[in-house]
Amino acid sequence: MEKRTIYSIVLGTLCILNTNAQKKKDREAIKSMCGCYKVAFNFAETFNYSKDANYKPSKVKQVSAKEWVQLVEDDKNKIAMQHLLIVGAKDKQHVIKHWRQDWLYQNTSFHQFNGDNFWKHTQLSKKEVKGQWTQKVFQVDDSPRYEGSATWVHVDGTSKWENKTNAPLPRREYTQRYDYNITERTNKHEITNTGWLHDQDNKKIIRKKGVKDFILAEEKGYNTYLKIADSECKKAQEWWSENGEHWKKVRNEWEYIFNAKKDLKLAKKVNDKFLYETLFDASFNFTSKNIHDVLHQYIVK
Repeated sequence: MEKRTIYSIVLGTLCILNTNAQKKKDREAIKSMCGCYKVAFNFAETFNYSKDANYKPSKVKQVSAKEWVQLVEDDKNKIAMQHLLIVGAKDKQHVIKHWRQDWLYQNTSFHQFNGDNFWKHTQLSKKEVKGQWTQKVFQVDDSPRYEGSATWVHVDGTSKWENKTNAPLPRREYTQRYDYNITERTNKHEITNTGWLHDQDNKKIIRKKGVKDFILAEEKGYNTYLKIADSECKKAQEWWSENGEHWKKVRNEWEYIFNAKKDLKLAKKVNDKFLYETLFDASFNFTSKNIHDVLHQYIVK
């Protein structure tokens, strides 16, 4: 066998080993976000570029809560985690289904938010996402929110991931603000020795067809997840044991919709109800047929 051929085989083997080692570190970093946390949510508007002298920035928001991050899927190329908020006094705690994050390895299919409850399907090449993980973030009703792809970096004893993507207005904004329609999010996740950080640098954008995007304001978000004993989140664990199978059916139906790889526009309300109001109603029957029928009512043809 020629020396050149042997060299190529050795080089290829080393490349595979390095890729596997990197992927293992990636998976460990992602899964380390599971568990029980004391969370501090902090948001402040930093700059505004409005031409209106009467412009009023959003108020500083600082909220703390307990949150349980439940591992719901663990495949070699996909990790899914459901966030559950625990609110109320210790003797009167109740659980709120919060956001969900899925991590997909070398994913090529995306639904990118483009304003007005519209997500445009885009397809990237395998080369463009080589070695990357896509974070797909979902609303409380498991409808799409935002997603982006980037490489996890493990250096100086830390693990970090950073991506920029467009998203709908967060709940703290869309109930108060109607003067912009896109949040351009720079999301930074960092694993620490006490938990993890979700650091954000966001832009509030006005997008109109045929007009250049206008940056109305900028915002800083800094959410800290401090690891505490799993026993502190027992209420959320019990809630998931009782309700997890219901929401698995909801995820499966959304997955069927996403796999069509088509643009997606959703109605804000049907019969004067948001989708989450319908699914969170105590009387809702989580049969596969009911879930299919309800979700497809919100899809604008």
